[in-house]
Amino acid sequence: MHTRRSHRGSRTAATLLASLALLVSACSSGSATGSSSSAADAALAALPQATPKALAPYYGQKLSWRSCGVPGFQCATLRAPLDYAAPDGSEVRLAVARKKATGPGAKLGSLLVNPGGPGGSAVDYLQSYAGVGYPAEIRARYDMVAVDPRGVARSEPVECLSGREMDRYTQTDVTPDDKKERDALVASYKKYAEGCGAQSPRLLRHVSTVEAARDMDILRAVLGDKKLNYVGASYGTFLGATYAGLFPERSGRLVLDGAMDPSLPARRLNLDQTAGFETAFRAFAKDCVRQSDCSLGGKGTKPEQVGRNLKGFFARLDARPVPAGDADGRRLTESLATTGVIAAMYDESAWPQLRESLTSAMRENDGAGLLVLSDSYYEREADGRYTNLMFANTAVNCLDLPAAFDTPEQVSEALPAFEKASPVFGEGFAWSALNCAYWPVAATGEPHRIEADGAAPIVVVGTTRDPATPYRWAQSLSGQLSSARLLTYDGDGHTAYGRGSACIDRTIDAYLLRGTPPTDKKRCS
Repeated sequence: MHTRRSHRGSRTAATLLASLALLVSACSSGSATGSSSSAADAALAALPQATPKALAPYYGQKLSWRSCGVPGFQCATLRAPLDYAAPDGSEVRLAVARKKATGPGAKLGSLLVNPGGPGGSAVDYLQSYAGVGYPAEIRARYDMVAVDPRGVARSEPVECLSGREMDRYTQTDVTPDDKKERDALVASYKKYAEGCGAQSPRLLRHVSTVEAARDMDILRAVLGDKKLNYVGASYGTFLGATYAGLFPERSGRLVLDGAMDPSLPARRLNLDQTAGFETAFRAFAKDCVRQSDCSLGGKGTKPEQVGRNLKGFFARLDARPVPAGDADGRRLTESLATTGVIAAMYDESAWPQLRESLTSAMRENDGAGLLVLSDSYYEREADGRYTNLMFANTAVNCLDLPAAFDTPEQVSEALPAFEKASPVFGEGFAWSALNCAYWPVAATGEPHRIEADGAAPIVVVGTTRDPATPYRWAQSLSGQLSSARLLTYDGDGHTAYGRGSACIDRTIDAYLLRGTPPTDKKRCS
């Protein structure tokens, strides 16, 4: 499953690096049996309210704040047990950053933010966007805080492959045409998993969302907050909802924007997401054909035909990749082009860039634009190095749920359902969901409901044409959480807060500042 991106959920030119949400390519998580329809009946159980004595040293620690090198921000290191079942054993050290409330107005404590992923750096997100771009009144009243979850960015990052190895991995054909290509794909997944197991053996068993949520409770206590106030986007909604399920009495003002549904097995999550990207692509297709620079069709061309035209382009790239002006000699392959298109589905403001990039590739044999989009999705730097976003993403997903598919044969059997969900992306999404089958560590999580009985009102935000976290997930999560208020954005793109809807922004700001939740099922455009 691929959920990532936050804030504008986007990955357009300059803004892509500021937001996360991951749900594609190397980021699927699974379901043991591959069931595609049943939701979990079991609910996540709350932890005892009393802090266990063995955890007292962690809850009682003092943070030593220092300059981050970014004006206005401070950083510190938080200690947490590697294994909560053995808290007297090894520790993990987590990177924390904050920007203190600027005033005026009475302080409301800390507001923790997470951009999604899994694998997105919350510290980067705080320093590049939330700490400077959230509404001034929010920043005046709250200390803005972020922690990179265990295994992510500055918090003992999971590592798997070198830059060159990742280049080869991202170019692997995920729509195999024959046994040779299928075997190559399986070999690629195995090499990736083996790399993670070899480079991060200590941490791979302990990067689950439940553990990350427990880390957040230690941070809450160390910051001196009685309750956790939190804004999470995309995967960050799963992290926030998990916190509420474990610690309902300590949950304060929680905003879950671009919600995930924790009750679904991985194959169903992947299938739903496949349909979500198809919905987003159809919206793009309808807009594209109204523009003069659309290389996928002219005025009046139906979305289905636009999709067939794009698939035809992908097929030509499969046979013959095109130059991309890359310093490392990479050409634009089918897999890289597909990722580039997917990246632009997260934010409708990226559609002009996508049209331009498609035109260059299809008419001028220049794949540079689509390669830029793909690289931004994978967080590939100009020097050929990758952040650990994709490594952490896979590690968390493969631990949180059993694999969506156990064998290539299971993928082949499921292809019709995925291709029905998305004629454009279905085949690639199905094969991408095979990666957890070869993971070196067994999953510790299962699908489950989250009810969080006793929690304060929780605002769950869903966008009707969200590609990465389909709207139905927000509906489902709000139906599970006992105190949820569903806030709907009728629009395109991934997530809603801070993306241009004054109605959404006013509603969330009022909740964060005054504790006034919206009426349930309120709609904005």
